[in-house]
Amino acid sequence: MPLSLNTRGVGRVTVIACCGRIVAGSETESLRSHITGMMRDRKNFVLHLGEVGFIDSSGLGTMVRLLTSTRQSRGDLKLCNVPQPIEKVLHLTNLDQLFETHDSEESAISAFYQRRAAEDSGATPGPPVLCVDQNTDVLAYLRELLRRGGYDVHTSGSLRDALILMRVTRPVLLVLGPKMSAAPATQQAFTEACCAVPIIELRDDFSTLEAAEATSRLLEEIQEKLAQKAS
Repeated sequence: MPLSLNTRGVGRVTVIACCGRIVAGSETESLRSHITGMMRDRKNFVLHLGEVGFIDSSGLGTMVRLLTSTRQSRGDLKLCNVPQPIEKVLHLTNLDQLFETHDSEESAISAFYQRRAAEDSGATPGPPVLCVDQNTDVLAYLRELLRRGGYDVHTSGSLRDALILMRVTRPVLLVLGPKMSAAPATQQAFTEACCAVPIIELRDDFSTLEAAEATSRLLEEIQEKLAQKAS
């Protein structure tokens, strides 16, 4: 089976779900080029290996090179959901001492945030804000806008991933895009998690509003919500 890569961003972490075989040839090349291409603006990666049926020496070598590249860029590459046969190979080759492995995506993502919190101890980052929207352009806009405003911004395109980020970042404010939906259990869990967090719900036409108007209105709402929470 050819290697397929399903990629999504969860806050400052990029999760890549691999399905197929990681072997010499086009498979290892596609994995290498995929991650290398994203390293221009992403540096923390999780490889989900739950659907990988086989990995050869070239595949392991590619993963080692990618790990080295991410760490040289002050990032990291972690593994999760490693199948038992591949876990055995990592142990036999002592690569389990090199790679950090986790049982789940959430555990691997949380590890990145725990490391960042330790690195930031003594620093004074801005208040954490979580932005959730299906539109990647809107998320990019919100991320840069709010970072420049002094906020510690985290973004997600799904409620399932937003739940993970709510647990690991403890946001003081949630900016929620329109028409976000998920499976009933996830929807309920997200609704319950939002009870203690002030929410700003974006209008359906937010993405098409004149930029200056949208920016002014949003920043005013954020200041009002945080002021209400502080009072």
